[in-house]
Amino acid sequence: MIEVYIHQSSIVDEGAKIGKGTKIWHFSHIMSNTKIGYNCILGQNVYVGEGVVIGDNVKIQNNVSIYKGAIIKDDVFIGPSVVFTNVINPRSYIERKNEFKKTIIEKGASIGANSTIVCGHIIGKYSFVGAGTIVTKDILDYALCYGNPFKQKGWICECGNKLNRMIKRKWYCKKCYKKYKYNRSILYRLD
Repeated sequence: MIEVYIHQSSIVDEGAKIGKGTKIWHFSHIMSNTKIGYNCILGQNVYVGEGVVIGDNVKIQNNVSIYKGAIIKDDVFIGPSVVFTNVINPRSYIERKNEFKKTIIEKGASIGANSTIVCGHIIGKYSFVGAGTIVTKDILDYALCYGNPFKQKGWICECGNKLNRMIKRKWYCKKCYKKYKYNRSILYRLD
């Protein structure tokens, strides 16, 4: 296993911590005080702002900007050209660095290409955000969401396939046969 691969055209500022097996491709910029986990892949032209935390086994595709205040947990997929914001009401002439909002992407979530994640929200574990989606509020665990602004269109399995209703409040995956139960606005996996 490689220690860390950083393409010669990329810049990693002093104080950034990068886990073993991580690859950072062309023209990317990793700011200081960031933490990037093990076995991550950061595609071409990725910007990671100061203090951002990225877990293990995260894949970030080309042209993604992740600004200060973002926390991305393990096994997350971020598609090409996704943008994360960190201020709700920016103005060029008003400094709002003390108003940055935290955005959390939970374990196993996938975010489709060209989506915009408005700051201050949580994207639930194993949720799936379709391409071009505008995220303006929290997304539940295992939720399948898309649109502008997004709407939940169903539930998705940990394997990435849409869940099917089995009986009232129970769901299953036709591909991997995992079963889930819905209770009090929460979907969770049955073991």
